[in-house]
Amino acid sequence: MPLSPAPRILLISNGHGEDLNGGLIADGLRQCSPGLELAALPIVGAGSAYGRRGLPLLYQGRTLPSGGMVYQGLNIWKDLAAGWLQQSAAQLWTAWRQGRHYDLVVSIGDHVPLVFALLTGRPTVVFLVSTSSFYEGRLRLSALTRWCCRRRRVRVVLTRDAFSARDLQAQGLAKALFRGYPIMDMPPPDPGQVARQEGTRTLALVPGSRFPEALHNLVLMLRLCGQLGGLAGDGRWRFLVAVVESPHWKELEPLAASVGWHLADGVLRSASGHLEVRLLPGALASILAASDLVVGMAGTAVEQAVGFGLPVVQLVGRGPQFSYAFAESQMRLLGPTVHTVGRRPADSVALQEAAGLILRLLADAGLPDRCAQAALERVGPPGGSRRIAETVLETLAEGLALS
Repeated sequence: MPLSPAPRILLISNGHGEDLNGGLIADGLRQCSPGLELAALPIVGAGSAYGRRGLPLLYQGRTLPSGGMVYQGLNIWKDLAAGWLQQSAAQLWTAWRQGRHYDLVVSIGDHVPLVFALLTGRPTVVFLVSTSSFYEGRLRLSALTRWCCRRRRVRVVLTRDAFSARDLQAQGLAKALFRGYPIMDMPPPDPGQVARQEGTRTLALVPGSRFPEALHNLVLMLRLCGQLGGLAGDGRWRFLVAVVESPHWKELEPLAASVGWHLADGVLRSASGHLEVRLLPGALASILAASDLVVGMAGTAVEQAVGFGLPVVQLVGRGPQFSYAFAESQMRLLGPTVHTVGRRPADSVALQEAAGLILRLLADAGLPDRCAQAALERVGPPGGSRRIAETVLETLAEGLALS
């Protein structure tokens, strides 16, 4: 008797954080059912989160100037000039032609990957990772997203927090469920990379993953480090930078020198030599576990910081991602332990205000308890990848039984 072919699942996502969630769900699927055949269709960027896991990509896209932030400023025109329409058309064609050969599709993001998923004609599980009821107290899905979610082909609608699932159920979408948030399924902290250090105040600096914006964000953070050293002495501070792999880091040295910092062997040193900022690639979990507070100008990494039970201070940058609008929405999403200083790109006055805020937060004895509560309510515990994978596999089994 011939063996049945392995079930095939396609993951479709549209952004750096969405790809990360998709990759983590793929990890969960492989743990639960090693025989699955998995593939991915990343709509924004090159899909490195899938590539690192060896998942085949149905379409090898390229990162456009906006990095996915298409509708901010002049980004749409930059992306159009770089071939956005041609790439999108090719991706739509790929979804339609190749997606039909999969048994189930998992859409991760907003309405964009959901439209791609429905185009395949296959049963779909939706993970609405890009929105939450915490933003406004009630989840107002766009008319397109709501229409798509109500299609019979969409079997389950997963949310990023329990509050959103309860809200959607109350709005009549009974298929809405919360199974966890995969971003907390990070590699365990490695004390060999960095460990807690008694007698110091350790700050994690998270400048983001989009370049060259991340470099300019880090330069702003270096100026803040200087302010902190001036306010509370140099000897008790430790600064750790969560570095994502990119060739753009070679451009940091002249930018850091312009604000009085010298880079050598992965360590930035202030002009006085008393302050050091360590650059640690691929060590976010270890950095968060060793830190007392996070200075963040990122999306997913700030969410992970809240999930670790840490307070966050956000500086306003020049974008395209980390503008005040983004920072403010992140405060609504993640709750009262996330603070943003100012409404305009940070200047010397804002940096001084941020330094004072950091000192007050570190001295607040009740803050750790509030952060622990925010971690559970706003992000959730680890294990989401596997719980989502189990839901996906249950949906797959139901679909195969009916076919």
